[in-house]
Amino acid sequence: MNPLTIETLEICAKETEEMLREADEHFLQQPISYLKSNLPEFFYVASPDFEEYKVDSLVLEVDDIFGTYMALFGLQGRKKESEAIRSFIEEQLQQQLLGFSISFSDNEGLWEVNMPLDPIKGFDESMTIQETLQLLHRVLGGLSQMKAGK
Repeated sequence: MNPLTIETLEICAKETEEMLREADEHFLQQPISYLKSNLPEFFYVASPDFEEYKVDSLVLEVDDIFGTYMALFGLQGRKKESEAIRSFIEEQLQQQLLGFSISFSDNEGLWEVNMPLDPIKGFDESMTIQETLQLLHRVLGGLSQMKAGK
């Protein structure tokens, strides 16, 4: 799999959703555990590689209550894909579903997905932010292929 292209990585405040600063290439080499050390913050990520999979508004954060790493995103799709999408993600999470939720917005034709990263095979909080995004890219690529019937 090709390296992930990151166009934007913004560090934002959870409480206000205000951008605090934009991260550079160097910041991507920080461990993802940065988020546990900075609970009031989240990352907003823009990448043409995620857009290719019809993923919209990708956010990484640590859940304040459970302390789990979370990916929150919109996924363009149809309502009838519910069972296939849910099954694929549950398999990726190895049936460890704490924090996982998925709901469909008819108005936007968008699945709103909250997916914990901790149970994904290969995830470790010592990974860099770049490695974490690459892992998520691999998972979402598999989901995209599954939806396309490949």
